[in-house]
Amino acid sequence: MTTVDHQEADRVRDAVQQYVERQPALVRATEGFIALVTSALDDAGINYLTVTGRTKSVESFAGKAARRVDGRLQYPDPLEQITDQIGLRVITYVRDDVAAVAQLLAGELTVLDDRDMGQETADQGRWGYASRHLVVAVDASRTLTPAQEALRTFTASVQIRTVLQHAWAEFEHDIRYKGTIPQAHAPDLNRRFTLAAGLLELADQEFSAIRDRLQAALPEQPPEEPDEDDPRLSAQELAKFLAGQYPDAGWSRTEHYAWISGLLLELGVTSLEELSHVLGGVDGEAITARMGYRYPPAAVRRLDDALLAVFGPQYVQLHGNSHRVDQLAERLKKLG
Repeated sequence: MTTVDHQEADRVRDAVQQYVERQPALVRATEGFIALVTSALDDAGINYLTVTGRTKSVESFAGKAARRVDGRLQYPDPLEQITDQIGLRVITYVRDDVAAVAQLLAGELTVLDDRDMGQETADQGRWGYASRHLVVAVDASRTLTPAQEALRTFTASVQIRTVLQHAWAEFEHDIRYKGTIPQAHAPDLNRRFTLAAGLLELADQEFSAIRDRLQAALPEQPPEEPDEDDPRLSAQELAKFLAGQYPDAGWSRTEHYAWISGLLLELGVTSLEELSHVLGGVDGEAITARMGYRYPPAAVRRLDDALLAVFGPQYVQLHGNSHRVDQLAERLKKLG
């Protein structure tokens, strides 16, 4: 082993030892980033399936730190250059929401790197792995809670993909990295993986078309059986009403319709007629403009803004808003 090889081995060993020491802080920061991203998505009303995260294991970090390309270390400064020490994954239902999530995170955090792996694959004339990869950090100007302040010293890698893209990637990774593909069958299986990727891309396009058609057409749905013990507007009828009220807004998460229905109940609004009356004098476009969104707010967020504009401090103090009083107070200031 040459002197250079010894020096590089020592550098890797030192980096791994430092990583062991900092891993507990990374685990806490991972949980903090999960909460931060989830809160941002929920606040924006973007429809997503899951937000998950993990801290890179010591074994995985050590393997990546020692990786060589053309005889040289791929990461001469592992602690700085290995950017997925904190890894988050956001799974959406349709491709349009992948772009919406990326746009939201660009507005909420500092984006240090942004790669659209699906577009890179398409530019090569191929089908295959598709995922949006961001490396993010907390903007210096962002207000954080005392518990979140430690996040300023970390970065996080965020993968954003649809549920179909995720299924393909997980299956392909599981097969290939277990080394279970006999060499004789590799060409045929590669072809089949490519075919599956193309079919899933087509399916993603069809899911987007289905959602757009449903939002545009607003088909009649059978009414839910009323619950005599629950005077709230049902999530289904509220979703249908908001799709008509804000036709250019995306769908929100299913549970968010039920949540804001509870806020309406606190305000004494228990019918669509009453809700229409409340919103009658509201200029939704002006409100959205004042908020200065860098992303298109979804239906529940549009209603949330409208109710804040109509009821002001009363809305902020509702029991169902107790977890976000400060955020609502800041938004109320924007409304003047």
